[in-house]
Amino acid sequence: MTGKKTLSLLALLLLLGGAFWGWPYAKAMYFSGVPAQLQRSVLLLPSRATFEQALDSLEQGGFINNPENFVWLAEKMNFKRDSMRGGRFEIQAGWSNRELIGHLRAGKQAPVKVVLNVDRLPENVAGRVARFLETDSLSLLQAFTDPAYLSETGYTPETLISLFIPNTYEMFWTTDAKAFLQRMLREHDAFWDKNKRREKAKALNMTPEQVYTLASIVERETNTNSEKPTIAGVYLNRLKINMLLQADPTAVFATRDFATRRVTDFHTTFQSPYNTYVTKGLPPGPISMASISSIDAVLNAEQHDYLYFCAKPDDSGAHAFAATYSAHLVNARRFQSWLEQRGY
Repeated sequence: MTGKKTLSLLALLLLLGGAFWGWPYAKAMYFSGVPAQLQRSVLLLPSRATFEQALDSLEQGGFINNPENFVWLAEKMNFKRDSMRGGRFEIQAGWSNRELIGHLRAGKQAPVKVVLNVDRLPENVAGRVARFLETDSLSLLQAFTDPAYLSETGYTPETLISLFIPNTYEMFWTTDAKAFLQRMLREHDAFWDKNKRREKAKALNMTPEQVYTLASIVERETNTNSEKPTIAGVYLNRLKINMLLQADPTAVFATRDFATRRVTDFHTTFQSPYNTYVTKGLPPGPISMASISSIDAVLNAEQHDYLYFCAKPDDSGAHAFAATYSAHLVNARRFQSWLEQRGY
């Protein structure tokens, strides 16, 4: 065999050997990966999960075609760890294992939209937020009630609910309880810095927390945004003359009788600093979360002489307003007569 033929044969053997030994790498990297069709596109990996737990999530979610090839390449790419990076990841159909591992290793989380509605109590907020984030409601509630942390933020158990501005917020699924509160603090400050809200509160001789407290009463009085500034004006007029607010929602809150359909003497005579039928001024804190429309209704309250209001004798949910008690009694009798005609 000539020297040239020997070299050619050796080169061929090396080429074939390289192909043989390189095939597992190529197969793991390029020829197997995410299926071309996915039943779902979002992978949730718990924080501090083991590699085996992460692999199980990938398998159960149908995100990998061949677990053995994935594990082989994960080891080669130093992706395999005792404690993996958790998160909410959007996975694209047809990705190679290399693309999938690179995406997970980079921690490129897809944010979630956390929707805060007008809930009544901190525990309600904790339960709602836990639907969107990895953290559970107990961890959130513990953070909400931690005296040391509340002291750092300047809130009390009575005023904490005023921290939450109902809105939709984008954040990462792995946001923990303390990080969630920090985000709410930033959002709260940004909200009050807009539209001269702090200046308007100061003009009312009120703090943002006091505005929020009054707004929470307005929130529970009506679902009609157009009359919120009028109702806010009624309560501000009562505060100016040191008159009892006599707000039904505060009596309901004091008794925690949230299922009641009618306010009775039981509610209005219940002894509590939250019951504005027996205690003058604002309650110690909000009786609910308040919507942005209710907060702005207080800050931009209608100026009028009304001191009273009651429901109109119809199904509109609107209210009739009066400047004098005698005029209010006329409105109240009309409403009572309307109720009696319907068997209430």
